[in-house]
Amino acid sequence: MKKPLSVSRRQMLALTGGAAVAAYLPSSGLQAAPARRSHGMSIFGELKYGADFQHFDYVNPLAPKGGVFSQIGPVAAFNASFYTFDTLNGYILKGNAPQGLHHIFDTLMVRAFDEPDALYGLLAESVEASDNGNLYTFHLRDGARFHDGTKVTAEDAAFSFALLKEKGHPLIAQNLKEMAAAEARDEATLDIRFTGAQTRDLPLFIAGVLPVFSKSFYTENDFSAASLKAPLGSGPYRIGDFRASRFINYQRVDEYWGRDLPVNRGKWNFDRLRYEYFRDRTAQFEAFKAGNYLFREEFTSKTWATEYNFPAVKDGRVKLVTLPDNTPSGAQGWFLNTRREKFQDRRVREALGLAFDFEWTNKNLFYGLYKRTESYFENSPMKASGEPDGAELALLEPWRDDLPPEVFGAAITPPASDGSGQDRRLLRRAASLLDESGWRIARGGLRRNEAGEVLSVEFLDDEPMFERIVAPLVKNLKLLGIDARIRQVDTAQYQDRMNNYDFDASIRRYSLGLTPGIEIRSYWHSDFANVPGGRNLSGISNPAIDALIEKIIAADNREDQVVAARALDRVLRAGHYWIPQWHKNLHHLAFWDVFAWPDVKPAYDRGVEATWWAATEEAIPSGSED
Repeated sequence: MKKPLSVSRRQMLALTGGAAVAAYLPSSGLQAAPARRSHGMSIFGELKYGADFQHFDYVNPLAPKGGVFSQIGPVAAFNASFYTFDTLNGYILKGNAPQGLHHIFDTLMVRAFDEPDALYGLLAESVEASDNGNLYTFHLRDGARFHDGTKVTAEDAAFSFALLKEKGHPLIAQNLKEMAAAEARDEATLDIRFTGAQTRDLPLFIAGVLPVFSKSFYTENDFSAASLKAPLGSGPYRIGDFRASRFINYQRVDEYWGRDLPVNRGKWNFDRLRYEYFRDRTAQFEAFKAGNYLFREEFTSKTWATEYNFPAVKDGRVKLVTLPDNTPSGAQGWFLNTRREKFQDRRVREALGLAFDFEWTNKNLFYGLYKRTESYFENSPMKASGEPDGAELALLEPWRDDLPPEVFGAAITPPASDGSGQDRRLLRRAASLLDESGWRIARGGLRRNEAGEVLSVEFLDDEPMFERIVAPLVKNLKLLGIDARIRQVDTAQYQDRMNNYDFDASIRRYSLGLTPGIEIRSYWHSDFANVPGGRNLSGISNPAIDALIEKIIAADNREDQVVAARALDRVLRAGHYWIPQWHKNLHHLAFWDVFAWPDVKPAYDRGVEATWWAATEEAIPSGSED
């Protein structure tokens, strides 16, 4: 075995003030310029908005306030569910949290959704970093307040990040392992110290993703408990009335301390944000048709193609809009659990993928609305194509003896079928791979290994609508002699089994950022292969993959990051850890005609909840009955 490549180099995040780029310390050891205080931060020092900006370009700063916005998603909490909730803490592993909890908490800084990764000051008016990048100092705004009127202090922030590192959801705690300390220097000054082995985007993760809690609240209340007690926040909304597993309302805070900040001007215009819960997607859709909630993004192609013909659409009371999605499509597929011995042979995993006839599925079930997903970085410049170039080869070559030879050829793509639903050519290839791997047809027409064990595959899900999609795949797997079946369970059981990796295959979609950072460790890194509730569903544990992940995170510039991502994409695709499914680079939106929106859509987000507003106060229904 070759020695793993070195982990990410110690270099600080580029900070910018206006158009000038503040210092960062290159790994070459060149003299760094003095660190400076800045109103924003980004990974490669790119900020669109100067220190004196008044509002983001994709908002209407004069948008009126009022009305209600109701919907059924999207999921935002780390432990959120579409179908139920039993806790109001979205930052621990225990329980199922409702959507929208992020609206009640402020973060130190906030994303600009017309830039790849830039953050601008919210609770913190500015930030500065030491020359070696191991100390970040955030200067908090004097006027920041929790909803009970108490001041948000650096001590609250330090307490929050330490609490999340100790007791937070494993995906948070694991990412914070290189945060050495969070300390309040005084009431308004927060120091965050790192070990020196941190990734360059860890400061962005802390500043732009992690909430600042009230120390007083979580001193009196157990953070690790799944509780329906509303936490104290400082954000634009507070929790209103709710009924577990039925609905939750977030009420706009009229006296919200940050409403006139540049990062908030023209945003958070609805008086009430409401999330509805239903037992299944059919019930969800019927409730929308009845006007029980007002906005819906349609993810089901059959529904979009055939069912938006009800009277309210025909007479214009419901609008259908298609918006471009410029973000990476990410990776959606059936992920195969390599923790189970039967899936540890790459040939077995490849054979399972050959049984999925996407062309038949897209034509007969999806009305031709989708494209086949080929890459973990689909709809992105980071998608590998053709043979690796010189720069990619330089990263891959040290691992040649440990990687499949296919990595060094044309990037692996799922083969196109004849669209018959049962392509004999692909099934023969799958049968040959299974034979080679020692799973041969035996008594009863089932494939068995030398120990006589039957090769079985169970597709686990809590979503009945996917059965029509999985069934043709199961049929083809049975033709191959595999004992394949579908297992539908309730949401609570599904979440518990996924948290503990008690499954053969299950569907998941990973949505990747424009500037991949520390979060990709949780998808594919060995450190996350056995973390409960993690995203590394396949249990990938590969030194080459680990090393390439670190190259992506530590890249000096976007060009180097793209090269490293393409190299990683090749290795992942050659590993056949999943059966890739489909994607579309569009948002299919349906909504009752009671909304207005800015002329400019944010390039990298829907922008709906944050930037739309009620067209007329009189026209706004109240949502479904409580």
